[in-house]
Amino acid sequence: MVEPGDREVAGQRLGIPESLGVSTLEPGQRPPTTPPGRQVSIRVQLLDDVTEVFDISQRAPAKALFDLVCVHLNLAERDYFGLQYQNPRRMMVWLDLLKPTLKQIRRPKNTILRFVVKFFPPDHTQLLEELTRYLFALQIKHDLACGRLTCNDTSAALLVSHIVQSEIGDFDEVQSFQHLLHNKYMPNQDALMDKITEYHHKHVGQTPAESDYQLLEIARRLEMYGVRLHPAKDREGTKLSLAVSHIGLLVFQVLYVLQMLIHQERGSSFLISYLFLQSAYQDTLEFVMASRDCCKIFWKICVEYHAFFRLFEEPKPKAKAVLFTRGSSFRFSGRTQKQVFDYVKDSEFQKVPFERKTNSLTPFALIRLTWCLRVLMLCWTFSPSFFQKCPTDKAYFIAKELLTTERTFQKDLAVITVWFQAVLGKEDILPDSVRTLINTNYDPVYQLHQAFLKEVEQRLQQWEGRSNAHIKGDYQRVGDVMLKNIQGLKQLTSLLQRHGEVLVELERSCRASQRLQELCREFEQQKVCYLSLNMFLLRPLHRLLHYKLILERLCKHYPPTHQDFRDSRAALADISEMVLQLQGTMMKMENIQKLLELKKDLTGIQDLAIPGREFIRLGCLSKLSGKGLQQRMFFLFSDSLVYTSRGMTADNQFKVHGQLPLYGMTIRESEDEWGVPHSFTLFGQRQSVVVAASCVSEMVKWMEDIRMAVVLVEQSNRPSADLLSTSRSDRKSPEEGGVEAESEEELSASRSSLERQSAQRGNTTVHVCWHRNTSVSMVDFIPSNLCLLYLPDPQYLPSNLCLLYLPDPQYCLTSLFLSNLSVFSTCLTHSTV
Repeated sequence: MVEPGDREVAGQRLGIPESLGVSTLEPGQRPPTTPPGRQVSIRVQLLDDVTEVFDISQRAPAKALFDLVCVHLNLAERDYFGLQYQNPRRMMVWLDLLKPTLKQIRRPKNTILRFVVKFFPPDHTQLLEELTRYLFALQIKHDLACGRLTCNDTSAALLVSHIVQSEIGDFDEVQSFQHLLHNKYMPNQDALMDKITEYHHKHVGQTPAESDYQLLEIARRLEMYGVRLHPAKDREGTKLSLAVSHIGLLVFQVLYVLQMLIHQERGSSFLISYLFLQSAYQDTLEFVMASRDCCKIFWKICVEYHAFFRLFEEPKPKAKAVLFTRGSSFRFSGRTQKQVFDYVKDSEFQKVPFERKTNSLTPFALIRLTWCLRVLMLCWTFSPSFFQKCPTDKAYFIAKELLTTERTFQKDLAVITVWFQAVLGKEDILPDSVRTLINTNYDPVYQLHQAFLKEVEQRLQQWEGRSNAHIKGDYQRVGDVMLKNIQGLKQLTSLLQRHGEVLVELERSCRASQRLQELCREFEQQKVCYLSLNMFLLRPLHRLLHYKLILERLCKHYPPTHQDFRDSRAALADISEMVLQLQGTMMKMENIQKLLELKKDLTGIQDLAIPGREFIRLGCLSKLSGKGLQQRMFFLFSDSLVYTSRGMTADNQFKVHGQLPLYGMTIRESEDEWGVPHSFTLFGQRQSVVVAASCVSEMVKWMEDIRMAVVLVEQSNRPSADLLSTSRSDRKSPEEGGVEAESEEELSASRSSLERQSAQRGNTTVHVCWHRNTSVSMVDFIPSNLCLLYLPDPQYLPSNLCLLYLPDPQYCLTSLFLSNLSVFSTCLTHSTV
């Protein structure tokens, strides 16, 4: 953990000389003293996607935290920015600077605040500092990437070209293409690659500051510049969107936009007085929003925008009522735009220069650099004299990877063959059928790999010249050792095919014995069992795939005349035959293991792992109900689609609310019908559900997988089994209890229960998909299980797995790999013991 004194501030990161920062207080004033009390750490994600930690007092107002962030950034024009977070009802709200931080954020350990632009001025020339314009440019970059800043292709390509010019400099055909290939700046970027490079070529000689200026100049002319849409309806029930800008309130209905002025907020209705641009006619309109909270949030935004852009000075607080209070006490806090402009213009402080972060290395180069450092650290752990004696042949590094991962694999096998039986043997509760299957099918594999590991270790010692044996070229190879091992494995093929029986029999025994189930869970909490127990049963089959990857790389590296080429080619042919022969067993075991793992994440559901059921996809979708869009976790199986909401149990499970049988289901895009982006409707035999994805690609994935599953279930002509529990409380839908009931459940949940939950339960794929609002399919799991646990060379990984090493999570195509980051680091440590 980084100590507070060692934490690098953003100013240092941007190259600013060490200083106390630029104060935003008036001359002669001092920062407020920190209130006494216990310190709490708050995480804030800045606009450059770096998360910083700030320590504040429990009783400190939110303004103290905001001041710390601004001083950290050396930011003078701070009043254009704000801190945003997700409240318990999963709505993004602004942190009220006049209230204590911990009165607004109930779970600071689980909350990340976002430092973002709050007020978008109509003219970027009103921003006097280059640092402020740079932060605005980063905000435009984020809005463009997430699809919030919509525009035509020409404007979008021009915006991206200025971003690329600012990040990598003048146009270079190879570098520019590689940069665009590995950085996603907009949803349909691939189709505009040629146009982006054409514009980028015209920006030669343009400095990063000039690029920011041009970026803001283009962005401010766009209709959706700084617009944050809030769904609403008018009195007739027509769906529309409300937004607020420097000119007032904007109402979006198709292409018709009205300019309006704020009047008042009442319940879940929003009353405004409007003024047509070319008419003196005034009237009052009423808009209805999804809930009172939605209305209140939007009303506060309107009040703040009105005060910041229309008033000359900060409004004074209202006098407190003696007996009764009426209405909201909320007011705008901070300087108005005019006050900020006058202060920065008239102040005599020295403007601090800064240097931007540059992408001198492409993302692929960063991947390779990170990977090389990790390999060197592994090698240094195994041999401190590695840097003095290691060979330079690439085959040596491949053999070294084989050795390090084989040691990890040996420990994985020992978890099942040694540790598991030893722990459960103390109570003599493990059934003889399970013990016999493990001894019969896993012990021979364990013994074979023990002998293989000794041979690989001896060969590497000879290769490095660390033994008394001859160190001629005959020992600088590994294909012959792998060929011998694989030929021994071929004789155990029948045993490998029966590994699935061990998985099924162990699960059956756990269902029959509550005590055995408890002991298995306790064993999974031990340090030696750093994965779920069932994952270790899959390790021998995963290892075959890794052997195949290693041999493919050796054969690609060796010329046909090399002495090790023939043995490597023969070993590759044998292992490829085994993988093909065991592919069906592997897929069956992967599916059963995934169903059993999902069962631990769900509550209110019957047995998942029944014959014939296959897992297809899981992820977040927003479900449309009478209370608006609500985040739900969906699980697609080969016979049913199940939707859940996150509960606050000790294991952080997801509560099942409904099941949609796939037999007879139809699906249709519904964005135009409901006015919700990326939405589609599922028409079942008993009910219809409208859901919305986070982006177009997620919507396409879900629709394709659901259609495929519907076709397969109708071809099999098999009705869906009932997945839900029989109790009435478990069948209750979220609409019956309402969002408020779920929120109360969350607020009343014990924090200690969350802290007691196991790391594995809090780090599963389901939880990561929930937090990142994304999805993964079964197709992603086998390569992730293989690649993350055995650390192969990144150039041989799928593109989405390579991007795991990038610092920005937005580049990851699936969050599955992020969910295994702790597993990855654990395995890295585990392999070096």
